Amino acid sequence: MINKTILYIALSACLATVGCTAQSNKQSSTDVASTSKKASDKIEFLAFGDGGYHVDYPKTKHITNPKNKQQFIAAELADWLEDYRPRDEFDHAPIYIYPGTEIATEQGGAQAVGIAMAKLCETKACQFAIQLGDNVYPDGADANDGKDDQKRLHDLVYAPLKPLFKAEPNLVVYSALGNHDWKSSRKGVAVQTQWMAEQANFHLDEKGYYSYKMGEPGNDVEFFVLDTNMLLAGQSYYDVPLNPDGSEADEQQAIRDGRADLEVHDPHEGPQNDEDLAQLIWLKQGIANSTAKWKLVYGHHILWSIGGTKYSEGHVLRKLLMPTLCKYADGYIAGHEHDLELLTDDCSKFDTGNSVGKLPLIISGAASKMRGKHTPFAQFQERQYPEYDLLWSKSFVWGFSHISLDNQANKLDVSFYTTPRDLTGSIIDEGSFSFSKRTR
Repeated sequence: MINKTILYIALSACLATVGCTAQSNKQSSTDVASTSKKASDKIEFLAFGDGGYHVDYPKTKHITNPKNKQQFIAAELADWLEDYRPRDEFDHAPIYIYPGTEIATEQGGAQAVGIAMAKLCETKACQFAIQLGDNVYPDGADANDGKDDQKRLHDLVYAPLKPLFKAEPNLVVYSALGNHDWKSSRKGVAVQTQWMAEQANFHLDEKGYYSYKMGEPGNDVEFFVLDTNMLLAGQSYYDVPLNPDGSEADEQQAIRDGRADLEVHDPHEGPQNDEDLAQLIWLKQGIANSTAKWKLVYGHHILWSIGGTKYSEGHVLRKLLMPTLCKYADGYIAGHEHDLELLTDDCSKFDTGNSVGKLPLIISGAASKMRGKHTPFAQFQERQYPEYDLLWSKSFVWGFSHISLDNQANKLDVSFYTTPRDLTGSIIDEGSFSFSKRTR
């Protein structure tokens, strides 16, 4: 195997030259015009993720092994207890029954969230939006299900946001890729990026990672959009189960006991020509050299969360990203967990360089699916990791977040909103939080 350290150094030198840039083809990291609500004192935008689910596009297992409502809820409960979650905290998404059958599945909330976001933008500025991956469930475009991809992309990506685009015709959604977007093939990823390139209201660079700026010089923000699935596919790691008390099992012991599963990505997901290393170097060099006042990074996968099933990925990504984020970023935004969370990492395990204060970690992955938290695991993390802090969370909900960069107060403000299960799209204000700007 080629030594990745040597390749990392070589690619770093390469990316320093003009001929090896990883910049977006469609949107460079020069200024991108804001919408009609642009204001130099504030940059305000929506953040939502995991919105690409609809009952018309079910998982294969729901077709090959159909369940009625009672069986579906029983299976959800069995999965809940298998992960050592408290029985009295069990809940599930609203149930949808396919017409003319007894076949049940979970109801999706994408349309309701789209309505709720449009309503919010009647009272709060929404200059643009960021989409945090898993835009197309369950297997991305090019899925082997006999369905037309143009219709699939319209139904899952565009249709839920019609109310938002009606209210804000010029609003652009800057998208990231998630693991479900990668499920079928590299062709599937290309189909999605090409479709977005043809839409006035969407952008997703063909590389899967890119940067762009918003705001006026001196009061601007530069976003660095990651393809975290590519980064994880380039790593070798184990999915280690939790202990019955919710604590993390010892990895080496779990491997010896045969309880740890080696994460094996599909061949098409594996990085080609060390594109994962190129992405890491691109991020480090790009954010270090950015002249923007604010620097925000977003991608699909979490760094920390309380879900209890994604933490092995978090360990891997923190090692890859935190040295750069702690030194240069004002925050990291993710989806993946189908809930809403706000956490921080104090960066004490990494060289913070010119940074000041804890790194805000915003999770906004509740745009169409619901998931519950793992309370014993969350309590374990609080005890085990002094650098980690859970500030707020809301599970078994549909929702999104609104983020404002206040250039006068030098504050990052994040507000969370949910919408009820009745599918009306009404808005529930769950609360707001403020962070001082952490980089100079």
